[in-house]
Amino acid sequence: MNYVVVGASAAGISGVRTLRQMDQKANITLISKDEYIHSRCILHHYLEGIRDIKALEFVEDGFIEKNNIHWIKGVALEKIDSEKQELLLSDGTTVAYDKVLLATGASTFFPPVKNLREAGNVIGLRNLDDAIQLKEKAKQAKNIVIMGAGLVGIDALEGLLHYGKNLTLVEFKGHMLSLQLDKKAAQAYEQAFAQEGVTQYYDTAAQEVILDENGAIKELALSNGKAIPCDLLIVATGVRSNVHFLEDSPIECDKFGLVFNEYGETNIANVYGAGDVSGRNPIWPAAVKEGIIAASNMTGAKRQLADFFASKSTMNFLDIASLSLGTPEPKDDTYQVDIQEDEKGNYKKIIQKDGVIYGAIIQGDLSYAGVLTQLIKEEIKINQVKKPIFDIDYSDFFHLTDSLEFTY
Repeated sequence: MNYVVVGASAAGISGVRTLRQMDQKANITLISKDEYIHSRCILHHYLEGIRDIKALEFVEDGFIEKNNIHWIKGVALEKIDSEKQELLLSDGTTVAYDKVLLATGASTFFPPVKNLREAGNVIGLRNLDDAIQLKEKAKQAKNIVIMGAGLVGIDALEGLLHYGKNLTLVEFKGHMLSLQLDKKAAQAYEQAFAQEGVTQYYDTAAQEVILDENGAIKELALSNGKAIPCDLLIVATGVRSNVHFLEDSPIECDKFGLVFNEYGETNIANVYGAGDVSGRNPIWPAAVKEGIIAASNMTGAKRQLADFFASKSTMNFLDIASLSLGTPEPKDDTYQVDIQEDEKGNYKKIIQKDGVIYGAIIQGDLSYAGVLTQLIKEEIKINQVKKPIFDIDYSDFFHLTDSLEFTY
């Protein structure tokens, strides 16, 4: 069997690893634009200088050799011929496959802001090449603006704190990390970054990039009427799936990206998908799981992606730890919200409806995260629990009745 995996990030590497575990004799080819296997989740550590390129790896030494993988690196997938089962690469070569896993990920989305795409010194933070370029540009810049206060934007912000630059954060939503946190939890980070000297604008959009005589950015005009100095702009307003190679292809895409089912199967036989190429669930654990599922099914071992929380993030910025699961806010007043907080900055919030947990936030002491995980894993309806929800500990899971009620 001739397996090909395109993409060397979370989904692709999980796919390669699984393929080799499931089939010791197969030919496995890995194709990637990247020349290093690195975690994009810790690129800010490279910016901070606390990790070098080697330390960004998330595989063991000799992973490629030990698993007998043929790695074609530094090239992109340009076109797929699903009838001939061939891939056309950017260097003009073709690679045949029996089954292929498309895990090409996503790229920074540059929104339609006037002069943004034409301006010099405007960059995203999506891969190692971005981080290397950003690290060099940041040394020369004076006024650095991060556009977007999601996880990538805050990663960039923390990574640049020690450069001694004027840092400004601009966010269209009402608070930082709006997809992961509510306003209360976000406020802890906002205050911490303010103490580090970071200027922050919320409920504010970038309207125009103002250029100097050389075509480089010099100011950023905002929707609040201000024009702020800026000689380096980091765009972190979202991503778009890398599916350009599927133009004029029968392989189905929608407005988000590649379409594949719970088995990782696309609408075309022998073509599978996993990770951010779908344009959905853009988080590392989801990509890893999808890569494993797709690769398993490629080898004939039927595995299905079970339901899981699409939005799950653990973060630690400025020594403030948080975990976010599901939705940070109730959708309407039919949901019940339980909150516990103390004067030490510990904060817990659970959003539930009819006993089913739809979202949770834990900040500060994360020890409750294990209990929360167990509640979800065991599908325990928390409205059946007689004990206060935040008082549950591991010992309680040994005292369940057949009706999933706790006994004490």
